[in-house]
Amino acid sequence: MVEPKHASPTPGAAASEWPGKVVLVTGGAQGVGKGIAQAVLEAGGNVVIGDLDAEAGKACLDEWQAGERAAFHVLDVSKEASVIRFVAAALKRFGRIDGLVNNAGIANPHNDPIEAMDWAEWKHRIETNLGGVFLCCKHALPSLKHVNGAIVNIASTRAHQSEPHSEAYAASKGGMLAFTHALAVSAGPVRVNAINPGWIVVDDWKKPSVRKKAKLSAADHAQHPVGRAGVPPDIGALAVFLLSSQAGFITGENITVDGGVARKMHYV
Repeated sequence: MVEPKHASPTPGAAASEWPGKVVLVTGGAQGVGKGIAQAVLEAGGNVVIGDLDAEAGKACLDEWQAGERAAFHVLDVSKEASVIRFVAAALKRFGRIDGLVNNAGIANPHNDPIEAMDWAEWKHRIETNLGGVFLCCKHALPSLKHVNGAIVNIASTRAHQSEPHSEAYAASKGGMLAFTHALAVSAGPVRVNAINPGWIVVDDWKKPSVRKKAKLSAADHAQHPVGRAGVPPDIGALAVFLLSSQAGFITGENITVDGGVARKMHYV
């Protein structure tokens, strides 16, 4: 039997593999990104979060009290110079990159009707949501290749389903899924996968100055077959799995995490 050129660690190694690992999480200071970064820390890894909101980033460090295992840097993923500084700062601090989570983006999915939508608005959404993924992968890949690392792209169920007037957001997330499987083939043995979150409640995962308790109705929860809306740790748990050796034979995939909503048939 011919051995693979780069054999993956056995799945049993996952429990002890996290100490010393370094994961970059873009948009990691609030919401889903914060949930992912916190999950990495809880697994025993080190995390570097990048975010435009310095107040939120510093609040995370204060809250986590993780010492040398967590760092924050201001990051604008739509600007290549900013991405270069972010990756360089992570390498200066930790000397390696084992994982990259591309979560940063414009969260609001709604745009003006296409007939009235400015070209500048379209470009801004695509350049941030999709272009930012390209830039972060471009500059983190050399380090990821040294350790056969992994990339997780945070897409959306809106890559498959839509509401009216959400074309730019849907296009950026759909493009992210295509980018994911293309890069998985190009960059192997670095693994590249995507997560499509559904309704994730982030009200109490924001910075303290705007944090609030979520107000959801029984119907909001009941529309999910699992009986509740999602929370950031739901995405964090899957991201940690996909970054670990337990997912060593999974690449080029996109996994929907929406409590089963996409599997329901809807009739009026």
